[in-house]
Formats: sequence, structure tokens, C-alpha cells
Amino acid sequence: MILDIEPLLATARRAGDAILEVYGTAFAVDVKDDASPLTEADRRSNEVILEALQAHFPDIPVISEETRALPYAERADWERCWLVDPLDGTKEFIKRNGEFTVNIALVEHGEPVAGVVFQPVADRLYWAQRGAGAWRSVGGGSAERLTGGPHYSTLDAVTVVASRSHLTDEVRDFVAALEAQGKVVEFLSSGSSLKLCLVAEGAAQVYPRLGPTMEWDTGAADAIVRESGKQVLEWESRQPLRYNKENLLNPWFVVE
Repeated sequence: MILDIEPLLATARRAGDAILEVYGTAFAVDVKDDASPLTEADRRSNEVILEALQAHFPDIPVISEETRALPYAERADWERCWLVDPLDGTKEFIKRNGEFTVNIALVEHGEPVAGVVFQPVADRLYWAQRGAGAWRSVGGGSAERLTGGPHYSTLDAVTVVASRSHLTDEVRDFVAALEAQGKVVEFLSSGSSLKLCLVAEGAAQVYPRLGPTMEWDTGAADAIVRESGKQVLEWESRQPLRYNKENLLNPWFVVE
């Protein structure tokens, strides 16, 4: 599918504007059935995105964090679908540290083929489309192509990126193993899908995610990582992540 990505970029920005309208207020925080937080910003962003996708791409179904997913029997034969996280990093939003994003991904036959990640507070926009490269624009400036960088195994000094909200003992063990190899390790914390984007842009060399995530958390940034020349691999099988699975929970993975 040849995709006009410009409507997606504009949609991500509009969703970001909707989030920022709530960000500066004394917003309430609800708790969903899975114990994760939910705010008015999540809802408003979701509405903006779903309305735009329906207008521009009415024939492509949507899986969104804030919209009940259809049973797999109804999704299994989809050739393509959207994966949407209208506010990735709600905990970071609540903490008001700015490290939250809008994520929109197009998945074809289980693979992310286009993605947009927008960080509203920093006005930082990432996007990619299969065969067209990965790109970044900051503050509305010109597009810069992302080319990742060398694999961390070839370096004496490695920057490892991990989550502020989900640091695990397994990640600490991963860092310790690198240090045992004689590598100098810098530990870089970040929230939301920005962690994957940091590897795509070369600010970090590896992101081990040894904890739970959902497909909508990673789909958009995964497309960007792949087009930057890097990979998002399942931790055990070393195969690329797959999407629109029966279980939308991701396995552990590493971005490298």
C-alpha cells in the first residue's frame, strides 16, 4: 500500500494539541480495569485520531488502546490495520515530565510499515514509511533522516536506554553483563515510545525491554526503528516483533 503520510503527521499534531489542552489543567485521573491510569487527554487524543483515520482511510480497521479490541476471530484475516496509542506514557503525563507521545502505526500482514510518533511538549515528530526512510523534525524544523548507528556489540562505550517507570532487575542484569565485558555503560532513562526513537536516532545503542508492553506501545516506533536500519527483536527467538497477534501483549524484546 502506498500511503500518503502527511495526514498522519497532521493528525498526530492535532492529537498532541488536544493533549496539551488538558496538560496544564488540574485534570482527574481514572483507573482502568487493568489498573492503568486514564485521563481526559487520553480520551480527547483518541477521538481526534479515530475521526481522522475514518475520514482519510475508512477501509482500514483500527486497534486502539482506548477502544475495545475485536476478538481475534474477527481480526485474524485483516491484511492491514492501524495500531493507535493516543497517549503513550500516561504515567509520564501525570508526572508532567513531558515524556509522553502520540503513536500511530500502520500494520500490514503483521509488520509495521509506517509509523508516526509525536512528543507534544518538545514539539518532536518522528515518522517512517517502508522504503522511504525514518525522519525527525524538532520544533517544526526541516526533516532530518535517521540512520541509527553501529551495533552496540562493536563499541567500547554503550548507551543503554530504559524506562523511567518500568525499570526491572533483568535490565539491571543486562547492563551488568555489558560492564562485565569491559564496556563503559551510560544509562539513559526515558518514557514512552521515545526509548525506541532514541535508538533510531543514534542517541542510544540498545534498549532492552524485559517487561510487559502492548502492541500499540511499540508499533509506530518499531516502524521508525526498522527504517533507521536498526531492529526490534523478540528477546528469546531473535525474530522481529509481530503485530495483530491473537494476544496483543508483546513478548520481551531488544532494540539494537
